[in-house]
Amino acid sequence: MGGVKKPQLRKLFAKIFQFKNWQLFLILILMLFVSATLLRLDHIEMARLRSDVLTADAKEDADDAEIIAAINRLQEFTHRHIVIDAQEENGVEKIIFGTGRIVLANSYYRKANQVLAEAQSAADQSETNPNGNIYRQVADICDAQGKRNGWVYPDPRYISCWQDELAKFPASDELQSDITAKIPSAELYEYEFSSPYWYPCLSGFAILICIILVITIIARIIIWGSYRLLVHFATHRK
Repeated sequence: MGGVKKPQLRKLFAKIFQFKNWQLFLILILMLFVSATLLRLDHIEMARLRSDVLTADAKEDADDAEIIAAINRLQEFTHRHIVIDAQEENGVEKIIFGTGRIVLANSYYRKANQVLAEAQSAADQSETNPNGNIYRQVADICDAQGKRNGWVYPDPRYISCWQDELAKFPASDELQSDITAKIPSAELYEYEFSSPYWYPCLSGFAILICIILVITIIARIIIWGSYRLLVHFATHRK
């Protein structure tokens, strides 16, 4: 019959237990350092890819395809590595596995301001349309406030100004709803990618080795302690 014979098992255990605990501790410390270094490198790469996404989003002539490609690279890397990051929430810093919340604010405000620009254009093209007159009044007020307060494009306060001023017109509910419907939800421009707790990458295998070493050390201590107890009881029985 095949299989592992008892002498072979004895040799295997002999090889495992030929290392001293202090030697295993040294190897464990080394592997902990290697694991921490690899995890740090994974974090740095994730941060770089996340920065690429925000940089592409910040360009005035941003290309949607370029932004999507950067997002896909970040997502793929995060899903294939163990990425640990620190995130502050309500004044408390917590450890997360993943990228944390990423907001493409510039893309959102570009789209929102495009909707407002179209509304202004409609106002300019129609002098008799009452809707156009309301658009023009709101545009004049918000443009003046923007210049006075130094709002730089794209600025969320400009969008809020439009919504606030439209609300002042009794018959503007339909117009305000129309603009709100055309402006995309801000949630569509928010991303957050989660990292696995363990993945078969370099850092993952280094962590696995650390876990095996810890289990081995604990098992050896338990076996050694049990052996000492057996020897003690055997001695006292005599």
